[in-house]
Amino acid sequence: MNLIRTYRRELCEAVRDRWNYFWFRPEDPATLGLIRIAAGSMLFYTHLIWTKDAAAFFGADAWLSREWASTYYNNSPFAWTYFWEVSSPLVLSMANIVALVVLGLYTVGLWTRATSILAFIITVSYVHRVPGALFGLDQINGLLALYLMLGPSGAAYSLDQLIRRRHNQLYRSVSPSIRANVAIRLIQVHMCVIYLFAGMGKLAGESWWDGTALWGALANYEYQSIDVTWLAEWPLTINVMTHLTLFWELSYCVLVWHRLTRPMVLVLAIPLHLGIAICMGMITFGLIMLVGNLAFVSPTLVRAIIDRKRSSKVEDGTSAKMPGRGGRVLKAG
Repeated sequence: MNLIRTYRRELCEAVRDRWNYFWFRPEDPATLGLIRIAAGSMLFYTHLIWTKDAAAFFGADAWLSREWASTYYNNSPFAWTYFWEVSSPLVLSMANIVALVVLGLYTVGLWTRATSILAFIITVSYVHRVPGALFGLDQINGLLALYLMLGPSGAAYSLDQLIRRRHNQLYRSVSPSIRANVAIRLIQVHMCVIYLFAGMGKLAGESWWDGTALWGALANYEYQSIDVTWLAEWPLTINVMTHLTLFWELSYCVLVWHRLTRPMVLVLAIPLHLGIAICMGMITFGLIMLVGNLAFVSPTLVRAIIDRKRSSKVEDGTSAKMPGRGGRVLKAG
């Protein structure tokens, strides 16, 4: 009995320690800062496109009435949007301009604590007003905006960081943060859920079993950006690509966590999503999925690439001398 109690205690302690290490270990916010720049740029671009015909989408006499949109969400209070309060074309134009200014400030990392919250509110407000135009891009935009809001997304590679350094903090490096780790982990877990359910959904289609599913996508003229119908002469290639895509999505949630298999998983994400972007015309969706995959890139690697470029500029005399970074090496995942 003593042996059983000892085993149970050690098992519980091990599970607790690993749980705390996974979620609550302080982490360098470098990766989070990089994601903020990429995701913020996409948010700014997509909302800029919305403004081209804002009245038709969000105005008082929009294509989708307020009643229809409310019914779509079963009149849920969680589907609130500030567009319910907008009736004048002038106010609508001002609201869109303010939204773009906020998203621009958020992207460069100015007043990030406030602009990150506003960026999330803006993102969901646009989506809730036009549920009929909701696509994968908007969903990924929303989840990234949510988790970036929860974490210190302006702690690295931002104007906020630059301002702090200029105010008597010139020689202080960015401190690891528990909130940064929690935000990154939430993005990582959410990406795993997305790919797992995407793969499981594909299992219900016969074309994914017989290896012809990708041909149906590539030969669809409605989405086709470039003509790749020449692949019809290479049926085995299409079969391999189809089954590799399915295997990659189903195994992503397992293989991406190990440091030896993670690089292969992330490298395969590049041709997969760029293929969607280029061949199917879903450029923004393909790019935002790659932004989500950045959550699995170690902040050490991010620092090594970005800060090395900065250091090279310093050595060339093109910028002011920057202090060296101290502290131990941090690794994500």
